Amino acid sequence: MFKFSEFSDMCIKCGKCIPGCTIHGINPDETTSPRGFLDLLKGVEVGEIELDKNAKDIFESCFLCNQCVEICPNSIPTDFMIENVRAEIAEKFGIAWFKRAFFYLLKNRWAYDLVSRLGFYFQTCGFKIEQEKNAMRSRFSIPLLHKGRLLPYFKKKPFLKKYPERIKTQNPQKKVAIFIGCMANYNYTEVGDALIKVLKFLNVDIFIPKKQLCCGAPAYFTGDFKTVKELVEYNITYFESFIDEVDAIIVPEATCTAMLKKDYEEFITYHMPEWLERHKKIKSKIFGTTEWFYKYTDLKERLAKLPKEKEKITYHDACHFGKVFNIRKEPRALISQNYQINEMENPDMCCGFGGITIQSEKFHLARKEGLKKAEMIKKVDAEIVSAECSACRMQITEHLDKVGDNKKFMHPVELIAKAIENGENSE
Repeated sequence: MFKFSEFSDMCIKCGKCIPGCTIHGINPDETTSPRGFLDLLKGVEVGEIELDKNAKDIFESCFLCNQCVEICPNSIPTDFMIENVRAEIAEKFGIAWFKRAFFYLLKNRWAYDLVSRLGFYFQTCGFKIEQEKNAMRSRFSIPLLHKGRLLPYFKKKPFLKKYPERIKTQNPQKKVAIFIGCMANYNYTEVGDALIKVLKFLNVDIFIPKKQLCCGAPAYFTGDFKTVKELVEYNITYFESFIDEVDAIIVPEATCTAMLKKDYEEFITYHMPEWLERHKKIKSKIFGTTEWFYKYTDLKERLAKLPKEKEKITYHDACHFGKVFNIRKEPRALISQNYQINEMENPDMCCGFGGITIQSEKFHLARKEGLKKAEMIKKVDAEIVSAECSACRMQITEHLDKVGDNKKFMHPVELIAKAIENGENSE
């Protein structure tokens, strides 16, 4: 069993983690608070608490938003401990069939491509109906697809099939590889389209690794460590084949970025330490898109020369950028060159996506948090809400619909690409 006391004993019970804890905010019980989780985890380790279905229910209620890790004076990795106990839960109770099927797709691109192709044609033939706001209401019995859900639909062609592997620009200043992420590859392909446009604008040569697989975050947050290990080994080995050719691997997804940099490192340290040095080299070149644009290009200065856009923006800080890497100023600094930003009350508050378990068996929790976030966004004088995360996009879009707000969701890279395109057309 994982040695939970190695970290739980560091907790001084100060309670700083509790006010902003996502699950505690909608289920105010000491049990479902970071320090409550830590006490329970130690109890499981020493045999005082049985890892039964009640414990399973408690540990699967954490949203893994990292708020507690960010604010903890001892930086206790509560999220990492929850992920490890979920692995023991998965080993004891198994993993639901639809999750196992999904994780199979994550490891087999050909199968995911086939499902996306079938999904596109079925949804356009009425197998899924009532298209609203670039999403679909589904009528299936799979928990994620239960009645009333507003879910993203599959695009006709995945991002990885839309472009050649190498895109050359005139007088290139840099060369980057794109790790697109599953949702941006299959559902929100406009994010990748915008990213290509911005990179061309900057005269950056583009490499799109066609054999990339999922980062493994959905399996990791569920406790399927076998799938995680396979994806870690595959992705690191694949990245090594081109890492010396590029200045960076840029990722338009907060969760994927955190998984590839932070979660891989934690997982490798405790479960496959022989891969640490190999990951270290890869990690040093992985960046979120706006972070890399802000730090390593002159995009901000070039955007400042373009006309202002009329739309007002409110920005949501995805947990896996804001809380994990403190990436907050970078997207705002870029967007504000062309758009007015009107901040919501608490941009840092988790949207409530929470992973595949929260979105399926525990969707009532996602709904509670999602409605809180949506009501917050609804109050803002803005036409567009933006975040650097497709999971946030799915969650926020669904719950804005539920509270009757018609704000459009756009990734910051989409906003930047729009400003560039309008600037070019005005010349």
